[in-house]
Amino acid sequence: MFIKNIFLVAIITVAFASCKNQSEPEVKTVDIEVSEKDVAQNLDPNATYAKVEFNIEGMTCAMGCAKTIEKKVAKMEGVKSAKVDFDKKLAMVEYDEAKVTPKSIEATVAKVGEVYKVKDMKVVEDFKSEK
Repeated sequence: MFIKNIFLVAIITVAFASCKNQSEPEVKTVDIEVSEKDVAQNLDPNATYAKVEFNIEGMTCAMGCAKTIEKKVAKMEGVKSAKVDFDKKLAMVEYDEAKVTPKSIEATVAKVGEVYKVKDMKVVEDFKSEK
């Protein structure tokens, strides 16, 4: 009887020790580089290029979030350059006005993940980092 009680207590202890009420998500860092090949090579030298800046809410990491968004936007046909600054939650995109619109950029960001929200998009003459 004594051995059965010890065995039962041991099983219950192991069961409680191995189960957590709060599970923490596993965090993985993915290194994504944006190269010149990622930017459309067929840029029209005679095109009219515009620049937009906007904030992105919902990013939680520089590599998995910011770099993924940057890469997806950079691959859009007509995008000359795309830069996402995770620390400032700021995106800067230069694009061909005939092929890309601010709405299409916003839609591309939304397609990367439902948690990303574009805020305060504005057309600018120069990016903040260039000043």
